[in-house]
Amino acid sequence: MHVMKKAYCRVFQTAFRLALPFLPYRQPKMIDSVESIPAVLKKKRRKRVMIVTDTGIISHGLLVPLQETLAENEIYYCIYDKTVPNPTTVNVEEALQLYRQNGCDALIGFGGGSSMDCAKAAGARIANPRKTLGNMAGILRVRKKLPLFIAIPTTAGTGSETTLAAVITDAQTRHKYAINDFPLIPKYAVLDPKITVSLPPHLTAATGMDALTHAVEAYIGNSTTRATRAYALRAVRLVFRNLERAYVNGNDLRARKNMLIASYYAGCAFTQSYVGYVHAVAHSLGGMYDVPHGLANAILLPFVLEAYGEKISQKLAKLAVAAGTASAETPAAQAGAQFIDAIRQMKQRFGIKDTVPQIREADIPKLSGYADREANPLYPVPVLLDAGELEMFYYMLMEKRNGQPAEKEKNGKGEQRHGCK
Repeated sequence: MHVMKKAYCRVFQTAFRLALPFLPYRQPKMIDSVESIPAVLKKKRRKRVMIVTDTGIISHGLLVPLQETLAENEIYYCIYDKTVPNPTTVNVEEALQLYRQNGCDALIGFGGGSSMDCAKAAGARIANPRKTLGNMAGILRVRKKLPLFIAIPTTAGTGSETTLAAVITDAQTRHKYAINDFPLIPKYAVLDPKITVSLPPHLTAATGMDALTHAVEAYIGNSTTRATRAYALRAVRLVFRNLERAYVNGNDLRARKNMLIASYYAGCAFTQSYVGYVHAVAHSLGGMYDVPHGLANAILLPFVLEAYGEKISQKLAKLAVAAGTASAETPAAQAGAQFIDAIRQMKQRFGIKDTVPQIREADIPKLSGYADREANPLYPVPVLLDAGELEMFYYMLMEKRNGQPAEKEKNGKGEQRHGCK
């Protein structure tokens, strides 16, 4: 990265870190069961609810308990179920119209991160009818209070039930961008493990590793606080103790509940301390190729950690102790390597590969440009990389050709242009 751009990024990040104690972060109030929702709605005098979800949730019958409890309590509801895995501007506008047509006064996001993001973005449009989503992209551009928003995660991974972010894909350009502002934090988060029981093993794994990525990136960044470090360590500990149990036995309610808590605390960590290049690259892959976000994060995480090198060895060592992959006496470099290796082994046990077959070499400059614009200067990463340097991750993830990993073309001096410095 050019020295002037690097200086700008670090000044921006320092200013943001200094402002952290004065920003209005809050945590959603936790609710243990969907059966408690009518009492909340009645207390807040809300009578007409729009539920934002997807067709998969509907087809698996996951929404039935919520529908029944709302009906029993004579609370009107309508359902927007067209959310796609990487929600688009079209999804948001359709949800907005349904909300208006039915005279709703509350929102429920029911599902994974996509449904949550769609609900948040719809809420932002409800609060700001004269602003487009593009006008609200970036930081602190929503500004107005959303309708009462309750988040019900059906996966233990995205952390969207705690965060101030909504990630949306432009339906025309396929550019994926984030909207970040405090009104997007849900008022309530329902952590009900019974809802997650029918989640298939491969989704349990990918979303669980998504939670792990949130915790790790928040912890190794340069804008942590005592609270966010504690949240991240607790999340890592819970993931390593419970994810495989939930993967092997989906009916293990204790493991499911602990993974929901892990996701919640990972969300609390990264909503204040932010994420890093794993997310920036993953978002570009999701926008261009519809690669599920949790899966993209899981694939990328060990590659990016390894690229950061010794800059994060001390922090990785502490994460390794929390995960149980090293002891407090293990040298930092060794403990960090053991932590990364444990993630690779976890991926292997879950059947998560190291490649993204959809990547086309011709797309890489555009993809890396998207990642660069998302991450720099906002994400307080331990090592700064520009668009050209970020290209290496896409080449790492390309399918091997003739038995050899894909590589970027050499420049005129015969040197590879990618790599962390």
